[in-house]
Amino acid sequence: MKTAHAMDRTIGLVTPLGALRSRKSIGVGEFPDLMELGDLCNRIGVGLIQLLPVNDSAFQSSPYSALTAFGLHPLYIRIGDLPEAKGQERKLRELGAQFEALDRFSYGPILTAKMALLREIFNQHKQSILDQAEAGKPLAQWIEKNPWVREYAVYRRLKDENKGKHWKEWKTFQEPRAKDMTKLWEKPQYREEHLFWVWIQSVADRQFTQAATYLAQRGIVLKGDLPILMNEDSCDVWAHPEYFRRDLAAGAPPDMFSPLGQNWQFPIYDWEALGRDNYSWWRNRLALADRYYGAYRIDHVLGFFRIWAVSKNDTSAVLGRFIPSLSISRSELEALGFDSGRIRWLSQPHIPTAEVYNALRSSDLGRGNDGEKAVQEEAHRVFDQALDRIGSEELWLFKDCIKGERDIQALNIHPAISQYLQRAWRDRVLLEFEAEKFVPSWSYWDTRAFPTLSEKERRDLEALITEKRRSSEDLWEDQGRRLLSVLRSSTEMLACAEDLGAVPDCVPRVLEELGILGLRVVRWARRWGQNGEPYIPLEEYGEQTVCTAAVHDSSTIREWWEREADRDAFRAFIGEPSLSDHYTSETARIILKKVAMARSRLRVFQIQDLLHLSDRWYADDPASERVNVPGSVNDFNWTYRLPAPIDEIAEDKQFISAAQELCELGAQKRNR
Repeated sequence: MKTAHAMDRTIGLVTPLGALRSRKSIGVGEFPDLMELGDLCNRIGVGLIQLLPVNDSAFQSSPYSALTAFGLHPLYIRIGDLPEAKGQERKLRELGAQFEALDRFSYGPILTAKMALLREIFNQHKQSILDQAEAGKPLAQWIEKNPWVREYAVYRRLKDENKGKHWKEWKTFQEPRAKDMTKLWEKPQYREEHLFWVWIQSVADRQFTQAATYLAQRGIVLKGDLPILMNEDSCDVWAHPEYFRRDLAAGAPPDMFSPLGQNWQFPIYDWEALGRDNYSWWRNRLALADRYYGAYRIDHVLGFFRIWAVSKNDTSAVLGRFIPSLSISRSELEALGFDSGRIRWLSQPHIPTAEVYNALRSSDLGRGNDGEKAVQEEAHRVFDQALDRIGSEELWLFKDCIKGERDIQALNIHPAISQYLQRAWRDRVLLEFEAEKFVPSWSYWDTRAFPTLSEKERRDLEALITEKRRSSEDLWEDQGRRLLSVLRSSTEMLACAEDLGAVPDCVPRVLEELGILGLRVVRWARRWGQNGEPYIPLEEYGEQTVCTAAVHDSSTIREWWEREADRDAFRAFIGEPSLSDHYTSETARIILKKVAMARSRLRVFQIQDLLHLSDRWYADDPASERVNVPGSVNDFNWTYRLPAPIDEIAEDKQFISAAQELCELGAQKRNR
């Protein structure tokens, strides 16, 4: 979907597709609802609609945990628009009555109900659909234009046959070869089931393409969201293991909010393998996105420069490393005066005998008359299962069979000693990720071994670590430039990057060089480390950026203002000293207008935040208006819905007037 890279200053809105509500949708937003939203946007002056990912995630409600990088989610199909759905009006009304009144959409039950009805419709019209898959017919032509659907259909069939289990738990075809895939697709006994999934995808594609075309014809840019990482239990990782390093999981290093880091449990890419294939997987993915979108968000763009990679044997992310990065060789350590024993001391946890007993004695195991006996017995079990003694010393190393925290958790030992051993496992200065290759642990200075080094040894080792990290930034810059150049050259879509977090200096440099818009979240765009951590003035944002006041993983502006913000500091920042503590439509109007005047080319607002321009659309609890609460898994996340159908919102004169005023202000040119 073509769009001009020189798109004028634009105000946009961000919404999950499932959040939309119309008179025709059934309990969840559907592809055609975008057209009705587009009419509303046209009326108020919004020029961009940004969606969260819309790929099939099956029964994972998170759109960032998809089964496929290519297939669309059947949840968003409007069944009533299908020609084959004639005669299903009563069932559709029943589904509407069951789900439409809910404040948040009921992800699992709605998906189950819609899939059951789609299956029923397919079975009723099976012969005509199968006929359309004959050579030269429309469905066969669609398959030829979308070759990824063959693997997807085979994967979905096998997943259903295995009761939804991860492909690692399947009885067969855990590691399919290309010829296996072809044979499975072509087997006559599976043709009907495969074509069911093909038909589903062709229907979703038709509806989404129609909606995207409608928006483009009215001058509205549709912006998609491309998560960088893939769920391990996905068609892509299953069918193309050559493109992924499944021995490693992506994540984030420890910080003040996550002392053990974040282990996302998604495999990382094998960029060398992808490069040998001219990055065809990524090029094909972008070509498909280009069918619908005029712009796209690159999720976690830092991952294209370097990714925090964790062993699949660990559950935490403490012992991760950045890939790519320069390692420290054994010879370099020896040149600093460290012999093999000292290198082992730095790179392998050493566990004193007394600490094992102390951990057990401080637990419930050590209480009572027989406590000491129980401690002795349990200690012997621990030594037998997990540890090897170093000669006659009162020090122990982990057995070779212990490869990570998962192995420790699997031991038949008391929980208290299991937790102690996991902490001990993470206590190392250097991580030997390959033979003779070392990287520093994230908090190498806060370990048992590091303080035991002499001052000179500490100084020399830290100098070497600093040198390697500085040189690694050159690797990151080269990789980021190479990979993002592939993305930029593969499509005319406007590329926007989610570049939050601890951003290396090379990232904004490469983004600017390639014309990729960075992201500025007002509440987090501050001069961190300076006295008072002042906000960066909105007029200092780069023109080649996207500015927003809230994202799907944060609170809304309203909840932030009422429960999280340093209101005095923000009042001073925007020059509104009398702004009320209580968030009202007037508060919303003032804050949103300030954000709309940022120097950024795109200023986007969550749809909930825009609705707060009217007094009519305030939930009793502002937390109920969030899209997602990171770190939690529940039925709340990812199920936000509009408080009313789009046509009812369009009748709200207060909202329309305030939104029009905001968009007119936001469209004004800014002085350079």
